[in-house]
Amino acid sequence: MSTTFVDARNLLCPMPVIRAQDAVVQLQPGDTVQVLCTDPGVVHDIPAWCRVHGHEVFEINEQGYEIVIHIRVGAGN
Repeated sequence: MSTTFVDARNLLCPMPVIRAQDAVVQLQPGDTVQVLCTDPGVVHDIPAWCRVHGHEVFEINEQGYEIVIHIRVGAGN
């Protein structure tokens, strides 16, 4: 299993979701993605996208204005 890092800082919706999606399609089920964001809307947008596509958000960390969302890739790429 591998972890991929996505820098989506200073991007507004829908770009953080698109960047996460671009990373996920290259990965295998069980791999993880860490998306670094500054748009506060991602705490709703990325989990909603994950639910639709069969992925799991297993952690969200907010540190100041930066948000790190941890995604586990599901079989639904």
